[in-house]
Amino acid sequence: MALTPTSRVDALDYIHGLRSVLESLPLGDLDAAVECLRAAYTRGSQVFLVGNGGSASTASHMACDLAKTVMLGTGDVWAKRFRVVSLTDNVALMTAWANDTSYANVFAEQLRNIANAGDILIAISVSGNSPNIVQAVSLARRMAITTISLLGCDGGTVRKLSDLCVVVNSTDYGYVEDAHLVLNHLITSHLKARLFE
Repeated sequence: MALTPTSRVDALDYIHGLRSVLESLPLGDLDAAVECLRAAYTRGSQVFLVGNGGSASTASHMACDLAKTVMLGTGDVWAKRFRVVSLTDNVALMTAWANDTSYANVFAEQLRNIANAGDILIAISVSGNSPNIVQAVSLARRMAITTISLLGCDGGTVRKLSDLCVVVNSTDYGYVEDAHLVLNHLITSHLKARLFE
């Protein structure tokens, strides 16, 4: 079924808005994030990801891409790999912490169990103000874990607590979440090129 004229205009408006947001991405900040992840790979550090809602899906997607897509084309099944975990994926553990303490603890408590100094936390949030993301990033600072944050709006509290940030210049959640997926693929392709090609 074809789009109605009104739907087509709405679609084109959205695409135009998204293009404008993507063209304003801070590529220097992206390069710094890629270099941080390349160094983590080299030293064998773990990478953890957190996010809520759509950002949780992006965290899972990015964990998959770092664990597998970066490695494609090496031709060596025994090649060194990223040690990466999305903390959004253990539903049983998340609900246990939420039920027994607070939803604000669901990521920080997982991180406390398995992370070490020198590891990386990638925090994905549009607002940068979600209590569970703020707590995870705060704990990361105390544990000497480097935080890379993919944010939107003004970056919120997480921006102030993070070591590196890539802030999407928009307050529209759709645009920011779309841009975070694009950033994931840019990071993945850059790492693949720098590490293996």
